[in-house]
Amino acid sequence: MRSKRLANSIKRKLDETCDKSKLAKRSVHQKNRNEMEYAGNEVGSSNHCVTRDTAERSKTGYLIFRDYPDFRPNKTPKEVMQAGSFGGGYFRNIKSGVTKEAYKDVWKEFPSDWFKGLKINLQVANPTYNKSVNRYKVKCGASLTEWEGSGWIKAHDPYGWFQWYCRFYLGRRTSDDQRQLARWKSFDGRWKSNLINRIRKANTSYDDFTISPAIRQSLLHWGIEVTEADVTITVRKNSEEEKQKLLALVPLI
Repeated sequence: MRSKRLANSIKRKLDETCDKSKLAKRSVHQKNRNEMEYAGNEVGSSNHCVTRDTAERSKTGYLIFRDYPDFRPNKTPKEVMQAGSFGGGYFRNIKSGVTKEAYKDVWKEFPSDWFKGLKINLQVANPTYNKSVNRYKVKCGASLTEWEGSGWIKAHDPYGWFQWYCRFYLGRRTSDDQRQLARWKSFDGRWKSNLINRIRKANTSYDDFTISPAIRQSLLHWGIEVTEADVTITVRKNSEEEKQKLLALVPLI
């Protein structure tokens, strides 16, 4: 009888040890799972956005994302908002034509210092586009309905590219990243060069804001601002290309 009680006691202790081990493993697994989800593993909700910067700033002012080195904006989401963008209404309340869901106060998902000093109802979530809020005081860009109709908006980010950028900047990664990065690269390549060429043609400085304010505002929405270095590098590059063309015309002696 005593031997049986002893055996039962040992069995209970072994069971308890086993249960604790299983619980510990489950806790570690859940922690890892939570960390993956918190980093935004295929999820777009505010609960899955890391609240820290994931980019470094290069000496020339461009942002460096170690996992996507070709993505080089020079304005953070905070800087875009603080400069004056989207007519003050990017994070307004919407009913998405893609997800069929209503979204309210989406700006609260992001760090509060991004919006420090801004009037939310005028500069962040204004239901009416107000160009006077924009840095360059012009209206630009298509409406959300137009973007949805063109097929550019996906369920990951029902507000569009800038919402994707905000979440990407904070660490989220999804299967939609490559598409969004390709969109940025195409926009940067086309319109940044366009603006630089206009500046050169006008023989003026990079910060002459009378030159193509609508293009400047659009670039800002994509985290891009033309700098003096951009214009200087382009001039040098073009001068070198012209030099090579001239040399090609010189007859060989």
